[in-house]
Amino acid sequence: MSAEATNPATPGPVAPTATAAATTPAVPRADRRKSRPRIDLRRLGRAALLGPAVRGKLPDAISHVVEAHRAHHPDADLDPLRRAYVLAESSHRGQMRKSGEPYITHPLAVTLILAELGAETTTLTASLLHDTVEDTDVTLDQVREQFGEEVRYLVDGVTKLEKVDYGAAAEPETFRKMLVATGSDVRVMSIKLADRLHNMRTLGVMRPEKQARIAKVTRDVLIPLAERLGVQALKTELEDLVFAILHPDEYEHTRELIAGNAARRGDPLAEVSDEVRGVLREADIQAEVLIRPRHFVSVHRVARKRGRLRGADFGRLLVLVQEDADCYGVLGELHTCLTPVVSEFKDFIAVPKFNLYQSLHTAVARPDGQVVEVLIRTHQMHKVAEAGVVALGNPYAPASDASASDSPATDAPADGERADPTRPGWLSRLLDWQRAAPDPDTFWSTLREDLAQDREITVFRPDGGTLGLPEGASCVDAAYAQYGDDAHACLGARVNGRLATLSTVLRDGDTVQLLMGQDPASEPSREWLEHAHTPAARIAIQRWLAAHPDGGTGSGTDEATAARPDPADGTATAGRTAPESTAPEGATAKSTAAEGTARESAARPRSADVLSDRPGATVRLAGCCTPVPPDEITGFAVRGGVLTVHRLECATVVQMKSRGRAEIGVRWGDTTEIRVTLVAESFGRPHLLADLTEAISATGADIVSATVEPPTQQRVRHTYTLQLPDAARLPALMRAMRDVPGVYDVARAQHPGPAS
Repeated sequence: MSAEATNPATPGPVAPTATAAATTPAVPRADRRKSRPRIDLRRLGRAALLGPAVRGKLPDAISHVVEAHRAHHPDADLDPLRRAYVLAESSHRGQMRKSGEPYITHPLAVTLILAELGAETTTLTASLLHDTVEDTDVTLDQVREQFGEEVRYLVDGVTKLEKVDYGAAAEPETFRKMLVATGSDVRVMSIKLADRLHNMRTLGVMRPEKQARIAKVTRDVLIPLAERLGVQALKTELEDLVFAILHPDEYEHTRELIAGNAARRGDPLAEVSDEVRGVLREADIQAEVLIRPRHFVSVHRVARKRGRLRGADFGRLLVLVQEDADCYGVLGELHTCLTPVVSEFKDFIAVPKFNLYQSLHTAVARPDGQVVEVLIRTHQMHKVAEAGVVALGNPYAPASDASASDSPATDAPADGERADPTRPGWLSRLLDWQRAAPDPDTFWSTLREDLAQDREITVFRPDGGTLGLPEGASCVDAAYAQYGDDAHACLGARVNGRLATLSTVLRDGDTVQLLMGQDPASEPSREWLEHAHTPAARIAIQRWLAAHPDGGTGSGTDEATAARPDPADGTATAGRTAPESTAPEGATAKSTAAEGTARESAARPRSADVLSDRPGATVRLAGCCTPVPPDEITGFAVRGGVLTVHRLECATVVQMKSRGRAEIGVRWGDTTEIRVTLVAESFGRPHLLADLTEAISATGADIVSATVEPPTQQRVRHTYTLQLPDAARLPALMRAMRDVPGVYDVARAQHPGPAS
């Protein structure tokens, strides 16, 4: 979902400190429902210092968290929250934040952010405790004893690694640890995002250089992760906070644009929203129509794209309905009663985005030319659009256990493995490639590159399976996504049924068939790195090239090679009547078998194989189409009284007829032995020619001659003239040749022959 799709919610509004206020964007929310009073975390901190709560009674300090939590989970068991707060407050007592607030205000604020988003009790419990193991004497074993394995797992997932142990690698290795934990439980990253949001809100107490460093990591890693997890309410506010720190001049200009628009008389968005309400009222569609102001970064992007901004450019309309069908009903009414901008229509309900986002996008034009964008979704879709994976509750609770999302889990499986049915495809790919990047610097730089690819496509395999790939991925990426390191043996691909090079960029919905070789000596090409778009592909190729410094020119290169057959597969093959043409290893020049070609001319099939309407004539099968039974055939008389026989679909037949040559009736006699020319199209790889000749020999065919043309664009063309003892064996022969790894097509020869 794009940044313009929502404006930033401010879950758990927190009063910034005096030094942070200058960098914290105040984004108007015209659609905000009755909001809770702004929470004074300093007051909560003082309340926390008064001592432990009365046993069994909820502390006043978490009353706002409880209120927000009960709004989403009215039947939640609050005892874990009470116990978690008591432990966190007593553990952090005496610790202060750099802003001067008691440290307990930080876990309280993080928990309030998640409670506003609708997180379930387990997540909130872990959130209250998320810094205890890192900053106090509390241990993970204590957390497990008091709150269960699931809370322990979440707390461990967000606990930083010590710089004393990891040095400069502490930050990347902490993120690696966190991402691996997220692979088993996405709630780990939910807590981390809320933690970073509160830290960004109060970042003004830091030195400018430290602000910039934290903001850059937030921009490059945390914001893309929030986008991919669909937590737009956090993502948009993080974007604005980063924007204010890294681009203060542009931020100030954008703030002035928003303030100037707010001071104008008349609001086109309000006028259109009233009109939309009237249209839907007349259609008897129950809907809530809200104005969604764009957040700072969104306004900045629109201004750069469109130049001068008009009133309708500062926000969107949001239409909320109850049922999916109502979304399309609203769309129909708007397109009927208002002037639609058809090019702006997108259906993310029928085809949801990879981050769970669903909505209908459209736009209507006002008489003055202003275009108003409209989002149409159900209330449930809106909840997911704002909170993403947080809105899923506890995705690991049994479906039959309705209360599981509101209570902490007990124990993980005995083997320590945790299955996550909600793990998205991008996260699975990230977890796969990070294992192959042991170097922290490589992991850190590759992670940023991977997260910068913010759009995803789905391609289909011939077996009906799917592959999720980032936009811009090529067939190389698809090969490594499907086969891992075995993709080194990939020889090519078919995209939507048509042969394609490995550099072909895939589009959403393509069907990809990867052509894999079986030779263990297969190797990737250095050129593949130019076409590899995913970290998994690049790391696998680079690792192989590092282990083979002199390699990288094998099967996958654009200059594919034809290999020489093994001696046992050559002329020594029993039953052959002529030597086979061979191409030296790595040859790129055309190799021909002159001796074999001479024998071909001298060993034509006997004329008795074909009966003609011209008795006594010498019959010769045309070399241009090499007809064999049961092909439909026709004949023409040529110089010397010879009768040439062609297949009916041969191009020479058309030429003969155009020149006025009379056809002579011919038909097959009692033919058994035949000669045929076959053309095999393949990708070059070592020992391919040997494998082909072995497949041909296994069917009982003799090779009269063979020609291997120079490879072009990974493709090699082989032409074989073969002698078969029985015409009925031809289909089996062609199938056997097609089954050779690397061969993608085998067909009868079709080339112009002499007309006379």
